[in-house]
Amino acid sequence: MLKSSIENVREEALQDVEGYHSLPGGDSPSQKQAWRAKLDGPAPGALERPMVERPRPKAPAEPEREAPKPVSGSGAPRRGFLRRRPFTSAAAAILLAAALGSGYLYWDYARHFESTDDAFIASRQIPIAPKVSGYVTSVPVTDNQHVDQGGVIARIDDRDYRIALDQAKAQVDAAQAAIKNIDAQTAVQQAQVNANQAQVEQAEAALTFAKQQAARYEHLAGTGYGTVQNAQQYSSQLSQQEAALKSAQAALNVAQRQIESLKAQRESAKASLEQAIAQRDQAQLNLSYTTVTTAEPGRVVNLTADPGEYAQAGTNLTMFVPDDIWITANFKETQLDLMRPGQPADMSIDAYPEREVRGRVASVQPGSGTAFSLLPAQNATGNYVKIVQRVPVKIVISNPPADVALGPGMSVEPTVRVNPKPSLYERLASWIDNWWSRS
Repeated sequence: MLKSSIENVREEALQDVEGYHSLPGGDSPSQKQAWRAKLDGPAPGALERPMVERPRPKAPAEPEREAPKPVSGSGAPRRGFLRRRPFTSAAAAILLAAALGSGYLYWDYARHFESTDDAFIASRQIPIAPKVSGYVTSVPVTDNQHVDQGGVIARIDDRDYRIALDQAKAQVDAAQAAIKNIDAQTAVQQAQVNANQAQVEQAEAALTFAKQQAARYEHLAGTGYGTVQNAQQYSSQLSQQEAALKSAQAALNVAQRQIESLKAQRESAKASLEQAIAQRDQAQLNLSYTTVTTAEPGRVVNLTADPGEYAQAGTNLTMFVPDDIWITANFKETQLDLMRPGQPADMSIDAYPEREVRGRVASVQPGSGTAFSLLPAQNATGNYVKIVQRVPVKIVISNPPADVALGPGMSVEPTVRVNPKPSLYERLASWIDNWWSRS
């Protein structure tokens, strides 16, 4: 029974094969596989079906299918991309070469410079305060105003200081008058010295004559031609003349000592004059301090002075920002290998990006910024993590803009040229310019 079932299935398959080539798409691979499956074995469950012949319905005609395109590689070999797209390949090669060349030019040009965005404008902010106390009478400036050197910030009531100056001048006049009085006394005393000197000379002459007379009459008395009385008389006159000479010499000595005393008094009066002059100069300075001025050009910032208030000596009236400003650029320590004072720098100020500001490196701080901070880092304690330090570099501005306000704290991006040799890009640009000018 099994064999008869298998033979029936094969007969049915042979009958179907007869119309295989008559069906559309009979040559397709899928159709071939279906026919092979029928020929190889019965359908599942065919052995269990009863052996009853049933009329087999005709298979519906399959729609016409297009023959599949030949798979790549089955026919002629496929050409490469360069042969199929020659212009695209050439353009891509040119763009790649241009990109590589531009990248090298940029890298070669950029390594000649060092830049940082950790930079700002710095200056020495000066608090302005009066040196003398008094009521503020006027404040001729306002906030953010630019003043020249010697510009007036405030004026203080100067009446007390003018009176003190007048007193000091009077003391100077008195000291000068005392010196003149001593000079006059000295002149009078010098005349007295001269008179006493004349008296001494007169006494010396009289003493000489008295000596001669006493000697003459003593000789006469000894020879008997003169009397003893005359000899004694002229001997007494000689003693009187000697006493008169001593008296004249003593008076001369007193007069000379008086001149020395007057000279000492003059020195004292001269010292008093110098003291009075110093007091007058101090009074003059105090009077000048009533006008509070600036020592250099700059701008008034945070003005607090107001007319009518009482200003103590040393009390801040305003903050002052001088025109002398510079750039403090905090470069990484790895950027300082080729950086030296005098190298040129270009700066871009964030507030005025369209301005071209130039400068030069003035100095490099000998140490990182944290080393001079209020609380420097203690790397010897705890766990240590190496961090690239920042070192302040001072850059002075060569052409500061005069029509805009620049002040401390404004952000700047400086670029310092650390390699003065021209880069390849600069050499090419120079060669092109020369060639273009010649042509």
